[in-house]
Amino acid sequence: MGVLIIAASAAGIAAFGASTAPAPGARLTPSEQGETTVTVRLWDETVAAGYEKSFAAFERDNPDIDVEVEVVPYADYFDQLADDVDDGDAPDVYWLNSSHYDGYAEAGDLVDVDAVLGESARRAWSPAVVDQFTHDGSLWGVPQLSDGGIALYYNADLLAAAGVDPASLDDLTWAPGGGADDTLLPLLQRLTLDDQGRNAADPAFDGTVTQYGYNAGNDLQAIWYDYLGSAGGRLEDPEGASFELDTPEAQAAFQYLVDLVGVRRVAPPAAATNADPDHSRDLFTAGHMALFQSGLYSLSTIESQAQFDWGVAMMPAGPAGRVSVSNGIVAAGDAHTAHLDDTAKVLAWLGSTDGAEYIGRDGAAVPAVTGAQEPYYAYWASRGVDVSPFFDVIASGDTIPAPTSLYGTAQPALDPLLDQVFAGSLPVPEGLAAAQAAAEAAVAAAEQASDPSATPAP
Repeated sequence: MGVLIIAASAAGIAAFGASTAPAPGARLTPSEQGETTVTVRLWDETVAAGYEKSFAAFERDNPDIDVEVEVVPYADYFDQLADDVDDGDAPDVYWLNSSHYDGYAEAGDLVDVDAVLGESARRAWSPAVVDQFTHDGSLWGVPQLSDGGIALYYNADLLAAAGVDPASLDDLTWAPGGGADDTLLPLLQRLTLDDQGRNAADPAFDGTVTQYGYNAGNDLQAIWYDYLGSAGGRLEDPEGASFELDTPEAQAAFQYLVDLVGVRRVAPPAAATNADPDHSRDLFTAGHMALFQSGLYSLSTIESQAQFDWGVAMMPAGPAGRVSVSNGIVAAGDAHTAHLDDTAKVLAWLGSTDGAEYIGRDGAAVPAVTGAQEPYYAYWASRGVDVSPFFDVIASGDTIPAPTSLYGTAQPALDPLLDQVFAGSLPVPEGLAAAQAAAEAAVAAAEQASDPSATPAP
């Protein structure tokens, strides 16, 4: 067993912690020692470390199975996966989110979990994640993570320097265009400093920022999707059949965020955040950002890297209240694997309390196996970290459904346009209209490709 860090496909595969690695594009097969190698691919290195420990225990009881863990960076993950599935080189088990799973299910690429493990296995898993990945009555992956909601990480030292009480963060609100109802923007201005120590509310503030107040950028899960929901909007219609980006609610949400970046300069420039999805998180952990809005998936990294006092508060509320997305992750089995029985054993292990508790034991993520969640809460409680805001935001307010495969299909067309919107090179109304049109065209093209007899959309 080892962890393989997979770079972009053109760069091949580099092995870390493994004595041998397959050639780029090679399919792992039973070894000369008679073992079967089962590959498990994901995009989270922190969870991969938990998987290493989990599979070490699994292999002690299953000496004829060697489990190799592959990590592909999220930015490359779904393009790499699509290529590998098309080429017949898919890993035996791979992570999927709600934006990308049902296309694989409809194409017959995924193991029917109910058929392989039995429908009774569902009782051990988070019902919300089970429902999220059930399509046409069948479950198409073993639930792994239950993300909770979005919250606000804060640097307690920077708040103290600005005279801000962390308890006040729970009452923050944003309002389209600012004004008396907007308490978020004035706070972010106080927390943003230039190289002369002047904050962004000072008329002499020169924009040479050494400390940002907040992260605002083209980050669906942590930022704009939640602002869209708290503005009263949504990305997709209730049937998941079309997009709703070109709406007054979407324009209000995106304009507010774009202004935080380009006009108010309280968030990093889009040139940096478009190029590096982790740029804002890295600024926060380095002590150069006061507030960082994100999910539980950032918790372990912040805990290990931040060299200052920090905490977690509720995310800001908008005109429609405090609205967060909540998401789950599954481990899907490759329906075309050459060793289905051994792959099923790995899936069963990942879906068991014994197998999944390693995910939460070191605080990496909340397991979607309900019996394995207590070690996660115990870990963070032992470190004095209150994770309740991530769950209170869901329990006390509305949630916006996680994007479906409609978004997954349109994402390559959407993202470049939204990058331009956040960079200010496309005005928000025109940019969202273009994004809506591009998304609809991408979906229509995908439908036409899958069914050439269908009539193309006008």
